[in-house]
Amino acid sequence: MPRPGQVKLSVGDRFSDRIALGVLTRAFPPELIDEVVAGCGRTEQRSRLLPARVVVYFVLAMCLFFGQGYEEVARLLVQGLERESRWARAWRVPTTAAIGRARLRLGPEPLRALFARVCRPVADKRTQGAWYRRWRLVAVDGTTFDLPDTAANAEFFGRPGTSRGQGRSAYPQARVAAVAECGTHVVFAAEVAPLSVHETALAERLFPALTKDMLLLADRGFCGLDLWRAARAGGADLLWRVRSTAVLPILTPLDDGSYLSEIVAARDKNRRADPERVRVVEFTLGPRGGDGTVYRLITSILDPADAPASELAALYAQRWEIENTLDEIKNHQGSPGIVLRSQHPRGVEQEIFAFLLVHHALRDLMHRAALHAGHDPDRISFTRTLRVVRRHVTGQAALSPLPAGPSPHPEPA
Repeated sequence: MPRPGQVKLSVGDRFSDRIALGVLTRAFPPELIDEVVAGCGRTEQRSRLLPARVVVYFVLAMCLFFGQGYEEVARLLVQGLERESRWARAWRVPTTAAIGRARLRLGPEPLRALFARVCRPVADKRTQGAWYRRWRLVAVDGTTFDLPDTAANAEFFGRPGTSRGQGRSAYPQARVAAVAECGTHVVFAAEVAPLSVHETALAERLFPALTKDMLLLADRGFCGLDLWRAARAGGADLLWRVRSTAVLPILTPLDDGSYLSEIVAARDKNRRADPERVRVVEFTLGPRGGDGTVYRLITSILDPADAPASELAALYAQRWEIENTLDEIKNHQGSPGIVLRSQHPRGVEQEIFAFLLVHHALRDLMHRAALHAGHDPDRISFTRTLRVVRRHVTGQAALSPLPAGPSPHPEPA
């Protein structure tokens, strides 16, 4: 019998071939992990207790079972293996220090590359709540993650100031910008940066992921001519809220109550030599639905026949879906008041992309379930799905994703 903390492997088995994590290994097959690892130059030159494929799955499991210690997550990867027979060699659960070193060797690049390969919009024409007329609804927003208070994290990411105490936050923070599909909450573009990088500058890096069938929703913090043109470069249409102080001259009133106007860059506000034509929709939420605030939206859809003002005003509420998406990642997949566990900036980036990958796998699963049942994906509970997947992962961890039979390349445990 193996000693506590050990799992025996049959002759010819590789531990990395025994790893199976239910929805995670279906979403991120071992062959894809190996390809990404090789593409990032992380393939091992010698056999290790924690080969790169295992470390990728470990980091994903770490973000599925957030709050569990390193060694406990490692045990979850192999839970049930000891119940199988004919084990000849032992794989021991690595120490926390060994796992930390393995994460540093892996770095963030394989997780970032895996995100780029896998994370795409998933809604099709059958998906309820994902479309407005011919447009796929997507939204952009930013958030921050609190980080462990290490010198490396503080130096690289920085920390926000406060009006109390020493005038600085207790935790360094990483800034994250993301674009998500409103109807499914699937994040398909994301960037991580120090706190000093403004979220609009970070968001601009995401706009190459936009396509001409999309309608991008954004809050008033994202308005600006340069940003607008960057978002429009790939052919996507836009529906953005603007601040009440924005100068929007009425050029042509339209029959649906909207009007054509133009926006200019701040550097061009006096000459207005390089304007961009937009359509303005203004509306007020009455006593039952709001506080009487006047909302001003600008859109690239200039013809009211394509999108009437009343429909665009109602549609703007879909922007909140990305707020819900970020809440799912931080407060449910993570925990309220989440502080990431990574002590080093490269580990922070690795961990954030792992959170996004796990969330994508969960949301893709929910979307497929919704299609099968003919439901709107919003009718399926994220927290309930998360609990079910966690239970299934621990139950399936002993099942190899590869066919039965000896490995052609045995490696020592």
